[in-house]
Amino acid sequence: MKKTLFLALGLAAAFSGTALANDRYRERPPVIVSPDLAAPWVMQLAGPNARPVVYPRQAAQPRVIYRQREYQQPRAVQRRGIFGESRVQPAAVRPNRPVRSQIEPQFLPQTVAYDTTEKPGTIIIDTNNRFLYLVAGDGQARRYGVGVGKPGFEWAGEHRITRKAEWPNWTPPKEMIAREAAKGHYLPARMDGGPENPLGARAMYLGSTLYRIHGTNAPWTIGSAVSSGCIRMRNEDVVDLYERVNIGTKVVVM
Repeated sequence: MKKTLFLALGLAAAFSGTALANDRYRERPPVIVSPDLAAPWVMQLAGPNARPVVYPRQAAQPRVIYRQREYQQPRAVQRRGIFGESRVQPAAVRPNRPVRSQIEPQFLPQTVAYDTTEKPGTIIIDTNNRFLYLVAGDGQARRYGVGVGKPGFEWAGEHRITRKAEWPNWTPPKEMIAREAAKGHYLPARMDGGPENPLGARAMYLGSTLYRIHGTNAPWTIGSAVSSGCIRMRNEDVVDLYERVNIGTKVVVM
């Protein structure tokens, strides 16, 4: 009798457990989603009192933006030279070249005693000593420092100024282009006037030759023999000379 009772109770418990299990999984538990969808969330499946677990939003970290520093072209400044305020653009300086901070004093424009039979207004160029004289009369002349032709490009003679130009264009002769190309230096066929132009701020053309008295974009070369025969001056100085002479002025190169 007891065995039969225990068996009945065991079967009842088994059927009851099965029913409870079926009742538990008859419907899926609710899926609770955080109302703040922007925040991290976790589903809670813990019955009818389930609550979403929402982690607090982390404070946004400031974004650090690295910007490449832009290269700024140096502004043109108005310089005050020995002739007062200069209205010309500053001469460009080529990189990777030794640049003298100051020109040697003897090459600065100055009035000197100069004895000559040439008429006032004549230009006399002493290539050996790197001086250009503008004859003033009364035994005086205005003297400027110049750069002259390098070895093999020296010359002497007399010519007249046949043309004047402000910020002239530069067209290198074919011979110069070929000569420089053999050294690995390639010249442009033509270059517009401006601070980077080797002819500088002004040019005075001599006769029908390719020679000129002109400015430069390399002022540190004044006092040296570095050109292909032309007479170069600082831009400040060539502007001053340009204003003092006219077309037809006699030029003597010694």
